[in-house]
Amino acid sequence: MEYANLSVDEIQQQLETIEQSKAELQRALVTRRQEAKHGVVAQVRELITQNGYELDEILPLITARRRRGTAAAVRPATSGRDYTRYVDPENPANVYVRGVLPGWMKQKMQEQGYDSSVKADREAFKANYLQAIEA
Repeated sequence: MEYANLSVDEIQQQLETIEQSKAELQRALVTRRQEAKHGVVAQVRELITQNGYELDEILPLITARRRRGTAAAVRPATSGRDYTRYVDPENPANVYVRGVLPGWMKQKMQEQGYDSSVKADREAFKANYLQAIEA
């Protein structure tokens, strides 16, 4: 369709028609997906029974999910996240804990001949130049 020759009202009408079609397609997609799910369920049931198992034996294995965050549950509630703090011995106001490197640290690394994009250089710089303070 040649849109350049349409008026504003005609373009608006075309957009409304497209939006209606899109909504109808979305509804049709949801319906088809629901129908497909039922087919998959039937196939899974058939596969389970063909292999001589009961649904109750297999379904818990399918739906069982690993718990996330179990390490956090084991950690005592009193011990928060304690990260080593690194302080610039020349300027105690410059502190680095973790995450994105601050500008002062990048500059000092460059001055000392370290590459801030290399992890080994970052670790060496922290060990050789900065003062570590355990939190």
